[in-house]
This record gives sequence, structure tokens and C-alpha cells, in this order.
Amino acid sequence: MNHGCHEPRIVILLVLCLTGLLAVQAPAQTPDQLEPSPEQSVSEVPKQVNVEPTSEDTDIATRLTRILKATGWFENPQVQVDEGVVFLSGSVADAQHREWAGRLASNTQDVVAVVNRIEVKEISMWDLSPAWNELRRLGAKAVRELPLFVLALVLLTATWGATKWTVHSASSLFGRRLDSQLLRDVAARVLAVPVFLFGLYLVLRVSGLTRLAMTVVGGTGVLAIVIGFAFRDIAENFLASVFISIQRPFGRGDLIEVAGYKGYVQSVNTRSTLLMTLEGNHVQIPNATIFKDTITNFTANPNARFDFSVGIGYEDSITTAQSVALEVMRDHPAIINDPEPLVLVESLGAATVNLRIYMWVNISQYSQLKVRSAVIRLTKRAFEQAGISMPDEAREVVFPSGVPVRMVESDSVQRERPDDAPRVADDDEAAAHSAEGDLSSEAVEIEEQARQSRAPEAGQDLLE
Repeated sequence: MNHGCHEPRIVILLVLCLTGLLAVQAPAQTPDQLEPSPEQSVSEVPKQVNVEPTSEDTDIATRLTRILKATGWFENPQVQVDEGVVFLSGSVADAQHREWAGRLASNTQDVVAVVNRIEVKEISMWDLSPAWNELRRLGAKAVRELPLFVLALVLLTATWGATKWTVHSASSLFGRRLDSQLLRDVAARVLAVPVFLFGLYLVLRVSGLTRLAMTVVGGTGVLAIVIGFAFRDIAENFLASVFISIQRPFGRGDLIEVAGYKGYVQSVNTRSTLLMTLEGNHVQIPNATIFKDTITNFTANPNARFDFSVGIGYEDSITTAQSVALEVMRDHPAIINDPEPLVLVESLGAATVNLRIYMWVNISQYSQLKVRSAVIRLTKRAFEQAGISMPDEAREVVFPSGVPVRMVESDSVQRERPDDAPRVADDDEAAAHSAEGDLSSEAVEIEEQARQSRAPEAGQDLLE
């Protein structure tokens, strides 16, 4: 009987001895490694909790109770140990904390088994204590960091003032060196950006947002690249407007031709260039297209050359026709003599000798279309008065039945001009006909129409 009663005790003693040997081989840990902080992850449990080389049940219970209370997770934690078996009781709000306590007890020195009786409390949906606790924590943190917040606010105000001062000073500095308002604004803001970024970096560092400060400084370039790709067309037009302001390929009121459109320049903004065509239509051309395309400026050199062709008969004198046409151009008030006008033989046609007449006109004062019309009219009049024929091209006419011919006396041929023949009006000799107007340039009329029309797009004119 007595031997049978002592057998379980002997087995328990053997288990305790083996556990003690394992504990001796394991490295000792400090108390700081055993007591987890509230922020410590629930899954991090010490592999073994050493108490003493020969642990008593009371020592194990005391040690585990201290650890559970130190976490602050458990409500009324109690630990009982009997022959190396740990009984845990109490309540906790999180099931993971309950499991953590069980693993902690299992890893404790000389613990044979763990009975986890810790209950998980069900939190009511009307329990606002976590929210109030969080608010109290945030309030305490705000009070502690209030001086830093005030200092950051002062630095932010100083940064804004320094940025405005930099923009104003740079605008005044570049105002004496740059004529374009756009260039002055861009240069001033380029100098102000580093000042603003440095001040923002200081504000974030003082506020304790060091990582955010480094992110802002490091991400500025990346953000610029992203914005550049997202708004590529807008950025391209803006940069083109900057280069147009620098190079000034045309001015306001210049007659230009670009991208297939010909008209007078009305304005240039940061997005497009506005033209008014000779037909009175507004045309907006993107600045990127203006900058990359070929620009023909008809106003940069006020003198423009134009020409037309006229054919005379083979029986007429070429030199006489050239002299007559040259005299017409020299007498016309709208045609300048330097460079001098030219009358050149262009080709020999089927029935005519073709002459090409070249002349120069100051298009800032006179209309090229009106002057060309007047010169053609006066040249025809002069050729008729000089007896120079202007025959049509020869055409072959086929008569299947033949051509009837009636002979007449030679003296009956009327060589004189009949009385009923149409006569040239006297005002054909005038430099300008009423149908041609006063030969003045259309620029004044287009400008007046532009003032009366509605501007299709508002914005600062970069050409002013």
C-alpha cells in the first residue's frame, strides 16, 4: 500500500528534476526581458522565465503575478501553483492577451502544466472608455507638445514672410534687367521656392516630424517630375511662353504666318497666342506649336516684294513694254524705288511673250492686295495707250465644213477705232480707284475690329 502511494510522488519528483536540469542549461534572463511593456507585441513571449535554480510553487506564483500586473492588460490577475501546475485566473479584454499569459506561464521555470482560466470580457458597444482614454492620452500629449506647436507656428509665419520678401526683392532686382513681366515673376518664384522649402523643413523638424520633413525635401523633385508628366502639355506651353517672352520673335500687332494661319498678333498668354486673321477671325495657337513651328513675320521688315505676270504679242517690242511698265511703277506713290522695281522677261509662251513685274511696297502703310490691284490696272491702261497688244493664248479651232472667205476691197478696211468702241474711263489713270480704296494697310481696320470684339481668353498679355 505504502509503495503504491509513493509511486506518483516519485514520478513527479523525477519530472521536476529533469525540468531543473533543463533550466540550469538555459541562459538566465534579466527581469527587464520578462516584463513586457504595454506597447510590446502580444505574440512576443519569452522562451523561458527563470525564477530560482530550485523554484518553489510560491515563487513561481509570485513571479507570474508580478508580470501579469506589470502589463496592465489583466483585471484582478491571480496565479496559483500546485506541484508545478499553474492555474491562471482573472479577466482580460483581448483574447490574444489571454493566450499570451498561457504561453508565458508555460515557459516559466519548473512549470509542468498550465490551466488557463482567464476570462475574456465582452465589451459593450456603449462602452466609451477606450475612446475617453485615447482622448486623455492625446490631450496630455498636446499639452506636452504645445510649446513646440507655438514655435512651429512662429517659424511658419516667418517662412511665409521670408518667401514674400524674397519674391518682392527678386522682382525689384530683375525689374531693371528683364522687360517681360512673366520672366520677372518666374525668376522671383524660382528664388523663393528654396526659401519656402527650407522654412517648411525647419517647421516639420521642430514639430517632431523628422521623417515627414525628409520626405518633403526628398519628394519635391519626384513630385515635380510627376506633375510634369501629368500636365506635360500645360508645362510645355508655359515654358514655350517663357522662351517667346525672352526671344520676342514678334510683337503685338505684327502680321505673321504660323501653323498655316496668317493674321495680326493680338496677345500672348501663358497658354496660347491669339491672332486675328485678315478675315476677322480669332485664332488661338498653343505656344508650344508657335515655338516649334516656322514663323513668317511680315511686319519685321516693312518692305515686302510682290509680283504679277503679263503677256505681250510677239510683234510688240519687249524693251518698249518694259519701259512702259517700269514707268507705271515709278509714278505710283505706294511703290518704293529702293529696292527698285524690275520688269523681266519670264518666258516665251504659245502666243505671248510673258513679262514678270516685281515691285516693293511698305506694307506697314499700304495694303499689298490693294496696291497690286492698282498696279495691274495701270499697267494694262499704259499698254493700251502705247499700242502694246496683250493677246490671248493661241487655240486650235477645227472647222469640218471649211471656212467661208469673202474678199473685200483694201480701202474699205476700217483701221480707225470706231466711235461706238468702249473707252477707258478717265479715272483709270488714278493711282487708286474707288473700288480699291485708299491703298492703306488693313492693320488699322483689324486693330479696330479687335478692340470691338470679345477676347476669347482672359489673361495677362506677355507682349505688353
